[in-house]
Amino acid sequence: MIYLNAFILSGIICAIGQIIIEYTNLTPGHVNAILVVSGAVLSFFGIYELLLDFAGAGASVPITNYGHLLFKGAYEGFIGNGMTGLLNGIMSTSSGGVAVTIIIAFVVAVIFRPKH
Repeated sequence: MIYLNAFILSGIICAIGQIIIEYTNLTPGHVNAILVVSGAVLSFFGIYELLLDFAGAGASVPITNYGHLLFKGAYEGFIGNGMTGLLNGIMSTSSGGVAVTIIIAFVVAVIFRPKH
């Protein structure tokens, strides 16, 4: 059942992004930012944890999870160390994913040539 829940939730998230792109003049970058911010807002209200419990990877793979991780790290840092912890904690929970993304993007850029 968890696979079905993951498929449905991540499909809904992707469908929302696609609908925004199709029916507005927003660029994919705008939609990306909207989804990241919506993940942070859902995390602020405690809804994103429920989505993670419901769908597992269906909630932890889409871009909305990045907003959740940013909020979670900032909140934990703020609780532990105040304003300094807020600034330091933002990337603590997501730095591994960002590092892997940068490394993979570099490797792909070195291996493949764009078509002109």
